[in-house]
Amino acid sequence: MSREIIHTDRAPAAIGPYSQAIRAGDTVYLSGQIPLDPNTGLVIEGDVEAQARRAFENLKAVCEAAGGSLDKIVRAGLFLTDLGDFAKVNAVMGEYFSAPFPARSTVQVSALPRGVQFEIDAIMVLD
Repeated sequence: MSREIIHTDRAPAAIGPYSQAIRAGDTVYLSGQIPLDPNTGLVIEGDVEAQARRAFENLKAVCEAAGGSLDKIVRAGLFLTDLGDFAKVNAVMGEYFSAPFPARSTVQVSALPRGVQFEIDAIMVLD
């Protein structure tokens, strides 16, 4: 099966040896998105809710570049540096997704790239 690299300037460029997303057949594997401004490459200012919104916007842009949308996501992984922010991030996710919601895991990690508080990765299936 061939792999297609997905890239958009509407989301931050990869900060390492990886792609924003890879499409294999009808499945798109979306790399983790953190709250970087796609124009500057810098971490946005603000609390965990602002950071989550920027990360979701970045994820949305990559989904669209792959020919899909957030509604096509079947699984999401959320990473928080403080699980005490779970309810805040959950509320922000509710702004971006509607039923049927994707499967999801949420884990607390000790640190994330660039010192951010939130990251999301996902799998999208196109039909």
